[in-house]
Amino acid sequence: MAAREILHKMKVKAGFSSAPPDTGKGKGKVSKHITHGFHLVKGKASHPMEDYVVSQFKQIDDKEVGLFAIFDGHMGHDVANYLQTHLFENILKEPGFWSEPESAIRKAYDKTDGEILDKVLVLGKGGSTAVTAILLNGQTLFVANVGDSRAVISRNGEAKQLSVDHDPGTEKTEIENRGGFVSNIPGDVPRVDGQLAVARAFGDKSLKIHLSSEPHVEEAKIDDTTEFLIMASDGLWKVMSNQEAVDSIKHIKDAQSAAKHLTEAAISRKSKDDISCIVVKFQ
Repeated sequence: MAAREILHKMKVKAGFSSAPPDTGKGKGKVSKHITHGFHLVKGKASHPMEDYVVSQFKQIDDKEVGLFAIFDGHMGHDVANYLQTHLFENILKEPGFWSEPESAIRKAYDKTDGEILDKVLVLGKGGSTAVTAILLNGQTLFVANVGDSRAVISRNGEAKQLSVDHDPGTEKTEIENRGGFVSNIPGDVPRVDGQLAVARAFGDKSLKIHLSSEPHVEEAKIDDTTEFLIMASDGLWKVMSNQEAVDSIKHIKDAQSAAKHLTEAAISRKSKDDISCIVVKFQ
């Protein structure tokens, strides 16, 4: 573990800091050929960094579980910070997780959103998008997401998106059926009730009646054709296509270096948003 990560954990434990480390790496203890790395860069906005990541392997009994996530907060970082420490905990504690992972993930997403709404006086009225990936024994990947952070897998050099961008324009009918509306002002993106540019998110108390927190969930098998997984906030995907991202790191062996390369590429393409990226290498 890098020195800055150890220092960060000491500060958090002592209550001095809630800022995420900006880079890190690791690998599985059982699945030693699987490595992961992450890198975060604050955008040009005046507010503090609102992205948080989880990138780690966890041993549970005789099973090794890879836990990877990106939480992109809006209207403050407290909801994203809460998700970083509580969402996977809720998923893994959900009865039936090992037998029916997809069902457990859906229930835990809903439960965690309820917790956030109940703690609005502490966490505020902001919200967060999320993309999560759970790797079971290095063989099966369960990806879930709400919002526009994205997960893309590379198989034989071909990019495949495992998440769904929850766009208000695409989900206009569902939003209107809940009593909301989608603004479509020229020069701007579609927004729920003229405010939020994603149709699904955690939190957002004032919009929740019109806003879903139901995740898209997808299962993917890891085989000899699977090279790596990219997870990133929309600060990357606004300026780079899925295939461009895959092509730009296919020759970079170190996962942390690959994640850093992607964030730097997004900055060079004039992305002004917070950018967080995780790369998981399977080979």
